Amino acid sequence: MSLEVVILAAGKGKRMNSQLPKVLHKVANKPMLFHVIETAFQLSPSAIHIVVGHKSELIEEALKDLPSDISRIVQVSHQKELLGTGDAVASALPKINEESDVLVLYGDNPLTPFDDIQRLTALLEDNPLCVLSAYARDPFGYGRIVRNEDGFLKEIVEEKDASEEIRKIKEINSGIMVTTAKVLKKYLPMIKNDNNQGEYYLTDLAGILVKENKIVDVLQSSNFDLLTGVNSKPQLAFAERTYQSIQANKLLAQGVTLADPNRFDLRGSLKCGQDVFIDINCIFEGNVTLGNNVQIGAGCVIKNCTIDDDSIISPYTIMEDSTICKKNTIGPFARLRPGNVLNDEVHVGNFVEVKKSTLGVGTKSGHLSYLGDAVIGKNVNIGAGKITCNYDGANKFKTVIGDDVFVGSDSQLVAPVEIKNGVTIAAGTTVTKHTQMDENSLILTRAQSVKIDTYVRPTKQK
Repeated sequence: MSLEVVILAAGKGKRMNSQLPKVLHKVANKPMLFHVIETAFQLSPSAIHIVVGHKSELIEEALKDLPSDISRIVQVSHQKELLGTGDAVASALPKINEESDVLVLYGDNPLTPFDDIQRLTALLEDNPLCVLSAYARDPFGYGRIVRNEDGFLKEIVEEKDASEEIRKIKEINSGIMVTTAKVLKKYLPMIKNDNNQGEYYLTDLAGILVKENKIVDVLQSSNFDLLTGVNSKPQLAFAERTYQSIQANKLLAQGVTLADPNRFDLRGSLKCGQDVFIDINCIFEGNVTLGNNVQIGAGCVIKNCTIDDDSIISPYTIMEDSTICKKNTIGPFARLRPGNVLNDEVHVGNFVEVKKSTLGVGTKSGHLSYLGDAVIGKNVNIGAGKITCNYDGANKFKTVIGDDVFVGSDSQLVAPVEIKNGVTIAAGTTVTKHTQMDENSLILTRAQSVKIDTYVRPTKQK
């Protein structure tokens, strides 16, 4: 039996107070809907159906950013009127194979636990419908699970329709359920909207089956926090911190040292070797790999980078799309823009910016320099204030620096230019492609100094 997943993503999300559809608000810099889709994809379904309604065009545009292996099984269905969850599932039903099992998830629940939905789908072998519940210390606002004397589901009662006695129940309905396409096609038309909301509740499906003497099973999740949907900005913030806490605990279990797990943000994937230390308020985006004995200082932002063994990234360094080899020291306050390869034992110091450049073994740029579109050899020393002038206002040009070059402070290398091995460039020198040089030569430019003994400094007129 194949599995198809229906993800409900049609709601307005009024309490978000935003022009953006609720499911496109981000957790860990990824739309909530994408989290749910990726979790569903782990079940290897034959299709994932996204039911859209409010501002559907924005959601459909966002779905274009899904990875190709996921997007090929994603289908979109439109809920013409927002008449409740039962009506939303009915909107996708014509596209679902009649022989499929159907799992219903929610686009505003980014923390949907994979283990729970995997166990839930397994229960369908014995029963026509299985729902996922959780124990809530404060169940206000949630539908209540009412069980029969055998422990199976008797009915699900929404908060607004519940009596005082039922509201005392602390087992709540997550909304997640698994059933079959045959059950949906037979029983969805029986759902009525005679409730306080005037909507067609998908949860009423359980009561209908019970009245026909069908057994509806309930799987209780061990973690209510993972099943709380997001309907407001405070709930979005709660989901963010819950997600980050999960990621931090995984890293701690792997042996990574986090100075403070509550001040850590992962917005992608992070692979770490042994004895890695990460200080407070660091952000990791995209795909990041840290080797053994890597130290990341406070406040760093690292995106799509590989940092090899024994490297030290000092505080407030920003880097993206770069490869850092062994025993590098970077920062503090350094910026590595995309396209860099820093070989072993390179030092890039404070307020140095590097873009699309390769730095050879042992090369050092201590402070206050810009290195762009450059290929720099080994054991090069770059003084403060050095600039590769790589842009003429329309085009970018390359600077090539040989091995064992010394570049003095406040010098400009006007690309395209090549500096030969062993050259020394004196402080304050401008080098162009027309500059004559041999290996191991000294390049020096100086303007003639002028002394004016009769000079009078201007003063402000009263």
